[in-house]
Amino acid sequence: MGPSGTGKTFIASGLCADAVQKGYKAYFRTMEDITNMLKMKDVTRTALAEYRRLSKANLIVIDDIMLFPVEKTQAVALFNFINHLYENTSFIITTNKMPAEWAKMLDDEVLATALLDRLLYRCEIINLSGKSYRMKNRKSFLED
Repeated sequence: MGPSGTGKTFIASGLCADAVQKGYKAYFRTMEDITNMLKMKDVTRTALAEYRRLSKANLIVIDDIMLFPVEKTQAVALFNFINHLYENTSFIITTNKMPAEWAKMLDDEVLATALLDRLLYRCEIINLSGKSYRMKNRKSFLED
Protein backbone atom coordinates (compact mmCIF):
# COMPACT_ATOMS: atom_id res chain seq x y z
CA MET A 1 0.00 0.00 0.00
CA GLY A 2 1.30 3.45 -0.81
CA PRO A 3 1.30 6.39 -3.18
CA SER A 4 1.76 6.05 -6.91
CA GLY A 5 5.30 5.36 -8.05
CA THR A 6 6.65 3.93 -4.79
CA GLY A 7 7.32 0.43 -6.17
CA LYS A 8 4.19 -1.54 -5.27
CA THR A 9 3.72 -3.06 -8.73
CA PHE A 10 7.45 -3.66 -9.13
CA ILE A 11 7.64 -5.64 -5.87
CA ALA A 12 4.40 -7.55 -6.52
CA SER A 13 5.40 -8.53 -10.06
CA GLY A 14 8.81 -9.67 -8.83
CA LEU A 15 7.24 -11.86 -6.14
CA CYS A 16 4.85 -13.30 -8.74
CA ALA A 17 7.71 -14.05 -11.14
CA ASP A 18 9.66 -15.71 -8.32
CA ALA A 19 6.65 -17.90 -7.48
CA VAL A 20 6.33 -18.96 -11.14
CA GLN A 21 10.05 -19.83 -11.27
CA LYS A 22 9.58 -22.01 -8.19
CA GLY A 23 6.78 -23.93 -9.92
CA TYR A 24 3.69 -22.31 -8.40
CA LYS A 25 0.63 -21.35 -10.40
CA ALA A 26 0.92 -17.59 -9.98
CA TYR A 27 -0.86 -14.91 -11.99
CA PHE A 28 -0.51 -11.14 -12.16
CA ARG A 29 -3.70 -9.27 -13.09
CA THR A 30 -4.90 -5.71 -12.75
CA MET A 31 -8.16 -4.96 -10.98
CA GLU A 32 -9.57 -4.10 -14.41
CA ASP A 33 -8.52 -7.53 -15.76
CA ILE A 34 -10.25 -9.27 -12.84
CA THR A 35 -13.48 -7.28 -13.07
CA ASN A 36 -13.66 -7.73 -16.85
CA MET A 37 -13.09 -11.48 -16.51
CA LEU A 38 -15.81 -11.72 -13.84
CA LYS A 39 -18.20 -9.71 -15.99
CA MET A 40 -17.60 -11.89 -19.07
CA LYS A 41 -17.12 -15.38 -17.58
CA ASP A 42 -20.75 -16.35 -18.20
CA VAL A 43 -20.63 -14.98 -21.76
CA THR A 44 -17.33 -16.03 -23.35
CA ARG A 45 -15.29 -19.19 -23.22
CA THR A 46 -12.01 -17.31 -22.89
CA ALA A 47 -13.22 -15.47 -19.77
CA LEU A 48 -14.56 -18.72 -18.30
CA ALA A 49 -11.21 -20.42 -19.01
CA GLU A 50 -9.43 -17.53 -17.28
CA TYR A 51 -11.78 -17.82 -14.30
CA ARG A 52 -11.07 -21.55 -14.02
CA ARG A 53 -7.31 -20.95 -14.36
CA LEU A 54 -7.34 -18.33 -11.59
CA SER A 55 -9.55 -20.56 -9.41
CA LYS A 56 -6.73 -23.13 -9.34
CA ALA A 57 -3.96 -20.60 -8.64
CA ASN A 58 -1.56 -20.77 -5.73
CA LEU A 59 -1.01 -17.00 -5.94
CA ILE A 60 -2.96 -14.17 -7.53
CA VAL A 61 -1.57 -10.66 -7.65
CA ILE A 62 -4.26 -8.00 -8.06
CA ASP A 63 -2.64 -4.73 -9.06
CA ASP A 64 -4.21 -1.32 -8.40
CA ILE A 65 -7.21 -2.63 -6.48
CA MET A 66 -9.74 0.12 -5.70
CA LEU A 67 -7.99 2.65 -7.92
CA PHE A 68 -11.36 3.47 -9.49
CA PRO A 69 -14.91 3.17 -8.14
CA VAL A 70 -16.46 -0.26 -8.71
CA GLU A 71 -20.05 -0.83 -9.85
CA LYS A 72 -22.22 -2.75 -7.37
CA THR A 73 -22.54 -5.88 -9.55
CA GLN A 74 -18.77 -5.96 -10.10
CA ALA A 75 -18.12 -5.42 -6.38
CA VAL A 76 -20.36 -8.37 -5.52
CA ALA A 77 -18.67 -10.53 -8.17
CA LEU A 78 -15.23 -9.56 -6.81
CA PHE A 79 -16.32 -10.43 -3.28
CA ASN A 80 -17.67 -13.82 -4.41
CA PHE A 81 -14.44 -14.52 -6.31
CA ILE A 82 -12.24 -13.65 -3.29
CA ASN A 83 -14.58 -15.46 -0.91
CA HIS A 84 -14.35 -18.61 -3.04
CA LEU A 85 -10.54 -18.56 -3.07
CA TYR A 86 -9.17 -16.91 0.07
CA GLU A 87 -8.75 -20.12 2.13
CA ASN A 88 -6.64 -21.87 -0.52
CA THR A 89 -5.04 -19.11 -2.58
CA SER A 90 -2.50 -16.50 -1.58
CA PHE A 91 -3.11 -12.93 -2.69
CA ILE A 92 -0.84 -9.97 -3.17
CA ILE A 93 -2.80 -6.76 -3.46
CA THR A 94 -1.41 -3.40 -4.51
CA THR A 95 -3.40 -0.29 -3.70
CA ASN A 96 -2.98 3.40 -3.12
CA LYS A 97 -6.15 3.51 -1.00
CA MET A 98 -6.30 2.92 2.74
CA PRO A 99 -8.72 0.14 3.72
CA ALA A 100 -11.08 2.74 5.19
CA GLU A 101 -11.41 4.29 1.71
CA TRP A 102 -12.54 1.03 0.10
CA ALA A 103 -16.12 1.56 1.31
CA LYS A 104 -16.29 4.73 -0.81
CA MET A 105 -14.89 2.96 -3.86
CA LEU A 106 -17.42 0.12 -3.48
CA ASP A 107 -20.22 2.42 -2.28
CA ASP A 108 -21.01 -0.22 0.33
CA GLU A 109 -19.43 -0.32 3.78
CA VAL A 110 -20.69 -3.83 4.61
CA LEU A 111 -19.32 -5.28 1.37
CA ALA A 112 -15.99 -3.47 1.82
CA THR A 113 -15.69 -4.79 5.39
CA ALA A 114 -16.45 -8.35 4.27
CA LEU A 115 -13.97 -8.15 1.38
CA LEU A 116 -11.25 -6.71 3.61
CA ASP A 117 -11.96 -9.37 6.24
CA ARG A 118 -11.07 -12.07 3.71
CA LEU A 119 -8.08 -10.26 2.19
CA LEU A 120 -6.58 -9.23 5.52
CA TYR A 121 -6.98 -12.73 6.97
CA ARG A 122 -3.45 -14.01 7.61
CA CYS A 123 -1.74 -11.13 5.84
CA GLU A 124 1.06 -8.64 6.18
CA ILE A 125 0.53 -5.03 5.18
CA ILE A 126 3.56 -3.30 3.77
CA ASN A 127 3.22 0.48 3.68
CA LEU A 128 5.46 2.14 1.12
CA SER A 129 6.07 5.86 1.25
CA GLY A 130 8.10 8.50 -0.43
CA LYS A 131 8.13 10.23 -3.76
CA SER A 132 7.39 8.57 -7.07
CA TYR A 133 10.41 6.83 -8.59
CA ARG A 134 9.06 7.72 -12.02
CA MET A 135 8.92 11.41 -11.20
CA LYS A 136 12.22 11.35 -9.32
CA ASN A 137 14.06 9.69 -12.21
CA ARG A 138 12.41 11.38 -15.17
CA LYS A 139 14.36 13.76 -17.27
CA SER A 140 12.62 16.88 -18.36
CA PHE A 141 12.47 17.46 -22.08
CA LEU A 142 13.12 21.12 -21.26
CA GLU A 143 16.54 20.44 -19.75
CA ASP A 144 19.66 20.93 -21.88
